[in-house]
Amino acid sequence: MIDNEKLEEIFLVLDDKLDKTVNVLKDEFASIRAGRANPHVLDKLLVEAYGGMSPLNQLGNVSAADARCLVVSPWDKSLLKSIEKAILSSNLGINPTNDGNVIRLVFPELTEERRKELVKQIKRMGEDAKVAARNNRREAMEGVKKMKTAKEISEDEGKNAEQDVEKAVSKCMEEIDKTVSAKEKELLTV
Repeated sequence: MIDNEKLEEIFLVLDDKLDKTVNVLKDEFASIRAGRANPHVLDKLLVEAYGGMSPLNQLGNVSAADARCLVVSPWDKSLLKSIEKAILSSNLGINPTNDGNVIRLVFPELTEERRKELVKQIKRMGEDAKVAARNNRREAMEGVKKMKTAKEISEDEGKNAEQDVEKAVSKCMEEIDKTVSAKEKELLTV
């Protein structure tokens, strides 16, 4: 019974790591703008406030006014200048408009060249996610091999476990490919 618990633990850890790999990729993709105003573009933006650095979403509301405009409404109006400065230095390529109450961010249409750059970037991110998944596979396979070597499981159980590891990783790779192609389609849609 102990052997199965060890195997089960290997699979639980593997599944957890593969899920995290896909979720991290999806979070990274959420911050890539695709011509439409998406509040997630500002998720990782840090603003100097109250003597420290704070995430923008903790200092006010970020909402999409329409397809190409975001509105940042800080709860404390004295932070408008700091938020504006953070957006300008963030390298988003968007000029904020400050009217004294809110900051508006108008997203320009993406050029064909910029779309292609972004597609290359998401494909690179997808490859990094696949590398992470392969590393997770290697760790799980090593765990199964150690159990076979220590005679904690039979050869057949070991082969079945290795096949299950391959199936889990293949499923994760398919999910990564689907996520990349969905984001690519979104970027190339004019």
